[in-house]
Amino acid sequence: MTTLSEGKHPGGFLVWEAFRDYTRETITVASGKLEPGTVLGRITVSGKYAAHDTAAVDGSETAAAVLWGAADASEGDALAVAVVRGPAIVNRHDLVFAGTPAEAEIEAAHTSLLDAGILVR
Repeated sequence: MTTLSEGKHPGGFLVWEAFRDYTRETITVASGKLEPGTVLGRITVSGKYAAHDTAAVDGSETAAAVLWGAADASEGDALAVAVVRGPAIVNRHDLVFAGTPAEAEIEAAHTSLLDAGILVR
């Protein structure tokens, strides 16, 4: 019997947002193959986004947005949509983090998202 596996859906992490035309923007993802719900950081020099990485020193160490749908920037920059500001509420269990961050690093990312008006529940 074939086993089917369902992946993450675009926006599946979103619980509520005020106005989609306000909370979402088209962004440029700098690198990686990312799935919906990936927590992103903004690279200071270029203004592009990358997967949030607490070990980075380029700006992406600070959580700044949540990727709406899948993005494949493995061969170069890719345009994507992300929730970049609130008011919005997202489901903590549907967020995707690069690597295996410690619980304290995840909580710090949640706080950074709250600074942008994105509440993690």
